[in-house]
Amino acid sequence: MKKLAFYLLIIIPFLFACEAERKDEVTFKILATTDVHGAIFPYDLVNDRQAGSSLAQAYSHIFQERGKTNQHVLLLDNGDILQGDPMVYYSNFEKTEQEHICAEVMNFMGYNAGAVGNHDIEPGHEVYDRLAKEFSFPWMAANAIKKSDGTPYFQPYTTIEKDGIKIVIIGFVTPAIPKWLPEKIWSGMHFEELEDSAKKWMAIIKEKEQPDMVIGLLHSGMGELGDNKSEVKENAALQVAKNVSGFDMLVCGHDHQETIKWVENIDNQKVLIVNPKSKAQFIADVAVRFRLNADKKTYTKKFEPQLVDVKALPVSKDFEERFHSSFTEVKNYVSRPVGQFTKSIETSESMFGDSPFVDLIHNIQLDLADAEISFTAPLSFNASIDSGMLEVRDLFKLYRFENLLYTMNLSGQEIKDFLEYSYDKWFRQMQKKTDPMLFIESSEKGNRLSTMFFNYDSAEGIDYELDLKKEKGNRIRIIKMSNGQPFNLGKTYKVALNSYRGNGGGGHLTEGAGLSKEELTKRLINSTTKDLRFYLMKWIEEKKVVKVTCNRNWTVRPEAWWQQAKEREYKLLYGEK
Repeated sequence: MKKLAFYLLIIIPFLFACEAERKDEVTFKILATTDVHGAIFPYDLVNDRQAGSSLAQAYSHIFQERGKTNQHVLLLDNGDILQGDPMVYYSNFEKTEQEHICAEVMNFMGYNAGAVGNHDIEPGHEVYDRLAKEFSFPWMAANAIKKSDGTPYFQPYTTIEKDGIKIVIIGFVTPAIPKWLPEKIWSGMHFEELEDSAKKWMAIIKEKEQPDMVIGLLHSGMGELGDNKSEVKENAALQVAKNVSGFDMLVCGHDHQETIKWVENIDNQKVLIVNPKSKAQFIADVAVRFRLNADKKTYTKKFEPQLVDVKALPVSKDFEERFHSSFTEVKNYVSRPVGQFTKSIETSESMFGDSPFVDLIHNIQLDLADAEISFTAPLSFNASIDSGMLEVRDLFKLYRFENLLYTMNLSGQEIKDFLEYSYDKWFRQMQKKTDPMLFIESSEKGNRLSTMFFNYDSAEGIDYELDLKKEKGNRIRIIKMSNGQPFNLGKTYKVALNSYRGNGGGGHLTEGAGLSKEELTKRLINSTTKDLRFYLMKWIEEKKVVKVTCNRNWTVRPEAWWQQAKEREYKLLYGEK
């Protein structure tokens, strides 16, 4: 009994001392990036020119904020760092024996936590499994679940405690990954819906951690509340903010839209949503001022959010000096000659009809896959490659994403339905020659396509027409195979296409051709083991000189309407030629 009293005399003052450590006022500065897509240095390695924004500039602001003694700084990233630039491609696939450049850079910058993005899964297990170990901070995705035992594949959340204030940061990735990527890339996982997963983990966090603040890193776009058009909700930040009680702040991304938005959740509490766009154009900067309540146990929080324009920031000299040799190495890599083009090509022409740019990809796909028909789309809105010597950097203009090349069996009817679907989202039905042809919207920021140009799939290997006058779903007339053979709706053809499309991305094969996800798997004949850009490079190296042509295997009718609309709308999108 005396011993118990003695220990109580020791323990009770200690407990009160811990309680007393809760300060009356504490300020945290939350800094966040998202969808950086390899924008590490202020240089565009693809176009060989200076770039406007980069982590090298963002680090100047981060370093400055860390120098302020009246606040704690937390640096967070919301995913999609492993795709979009030769710098990360080189580390992903070319120089894999040393620490990944993203690990080197982000560890140097002192990130406290990050979320996994869908493009971080895209390079495959070998790359993202390696990064999860190399990062000195938790890389999180609470809704990516191991099929083997039902536990998270990545760390679900992390807890940071300073001055007696406990902050939980939890990460999520968009669950739509299986729509876009072949299963071998995300094997061993399944992806829970964001709202369901957030509710499950919030209950665990509240019980286990009892935090003063919860931040969600949600690699998902804003979305619309109640949007049930798709069975998998790709963009659900708004839905999570409103329907899941407990979040104080969400960093969203994926849709590349700059956002500062307050919403009210089901408990009538305000939730802050921020999105600092993409390519390190902005860094989210949120001051959170904690004030201790009278009960001495809870805090009132005041948020002061802003998006800092990284383009206006200077390059950090420490950053530049630290990674200069890495930058130089990759700059030399992308400058390596690959082959020669006989003609300049540009994607702007591809928005309006058949083009040399898209035909080049078609012809390479047909050759590599030994297929009868090819599907592809322009993956850049306004890229061009000059005639003459082609360098490695030009392959990133020619093919923007790290897709695999698929060969699939499709019937003639499915090919026609695929094309009907594609062109219905590409060209409007016209009643008269002055009607708009493409889906263009205008705003104070200018004119832009309102549908996704990377879904504007055309075909090679068949000759066909698009009739602008006809109604949706009945506008494509396939005339024949380009080799002169008849085209048969009931026949099965070998079709070359990228893995994004072959896996159901864009809806061409699922909504258009009416194939289920299970059926897509059955139709797959072959898949490359490396990304399509690698094989494009090898193909061009083997040819040495590539004759760039356009065979005009598809045309638009009425031609006079098409010509007038093309001239009119080219000016809207690109200005004068």
